[in-house]
Parts: sequence; C-alpha cells; structure tokens
Amino acid sequence: MDRKEFLALVGTSFGVIAVAGCLQSCKKQSTNPSAATVDFTLDLNAPANAALLTNGGYIYSNSVIIAKTMTGTFIAVSQACTHQGQTVMYQSAGNNFHCNAHGASFSSSGSVTNGPANTALKQYTCTLTGTSLRVNG
Repeated sequence: MDRKEFLALVGTSFGVIAVAGCLQSCKKQSTNPSAATVDFTLDLNAPANAALLTNGGYIYSNSVIIAKTMTGTFIAVSQACTHQGQTVMYQSAGNNFHCNAHGASFSSSGSVTNGPANTALKQYTCTLTGTSLRVNG
C-alpha cells in the first residue's frame, strides 16, 4: 500500500466514524420519564409561579408542566413530548397539551389524542394546601 492509498483509507475511516456518531445522536430516544419520581411543592405567591394564579396559565418546573385549567383545577404532566422529547405547551381553550414540533396532542390527563406520539405523557397528582401546590407521582 502506498502513501496515497493509506491516507485515503484513514480519511474514509474518520469520515465513517464521524457520520456514525452523528447518526447515533439523531436516533429516536425514549422520552417518557415514567420511571422518574417527582415530588416538589410550589409557592403560588412566588413571582416565578404567578402564571398559576390565572385560569389557563401554566409553568414548567422540574421537567413537569403544571397548568391551571379554565375551571381552576391544577393539572400536571411530564413536559417532554413522548415522540421526540420536545417541550409541550398547555392550550387552555382545548384543555389539552400540544407539541408544536410535530403536532402531537395530549388530553389533560396526558393520553395521546393525536400522533405522531403513541405514548402518553406521565401524569402527576396536584394537591393544593393554602398557597402551596404539591406535585407528585
């Protein structure tokens, strides 16, 4: 093997390694944190949680999206869409969660109502005591 062949072979090898690394990072990953335990409390008087004082408002905390429905009930689900991990948003008019990245929709309890996601968002329990909202599950 001459020098030119050797350098071509080395260059090709590095190219294959680089492409393989890129493809590995682009593969679909499971984003359903069903095994994760969540247990935290929010002070609704804190400025960071002010959106939860208004019906239809929502915030993100500890990888969870917490929303106050138009009827004043608190709901919480995992914030990462189970399709490809993008952050979901709460839509108060439809009382559902939506992922703008690929159009997946979820009910207020996290179940899939429109694909491409086919796994529900993890739902958490919300308990209001005074101005403290505990989210756990």
